[in-house]
Amino acid sequence: MAKDIKKLLKKKMVERVDVNIGKRGLAESVLSEIDRRLNDNEIVKVRILKSALAAEGIDDRKKFAQFLAEKLKVDAMEIRGYTIVLYRKRRKTL
Repeated sequence: MAKDIKKLLKKKMVERVDVNIGKRGLAESVLSEIDRRLNDNEIVKVRILKSALAAEGIDDRKKFAQFLAEKLKVDAMEIRGYTIVLYRKRRKTL
């Protein structure tokens, strides 16, 4: 992972959460909101509530984070507790 991406992830970790994932789990609306924010800002801070783990049937927060990262095709991720910072390089649009 490049040093500048690492710095971005650490800087974002101290800021406010952008998206909370709650009892509906990874609903299409939540995924599209995170995707939109990744397209706009390249970096998003997400908090996983314990009810989201139950909704998805996943008992480990790290497995949940990995599942989320695979769905959104992120380039880098940092996990601390129930908070995840996702990074995806901005895609060029025509």
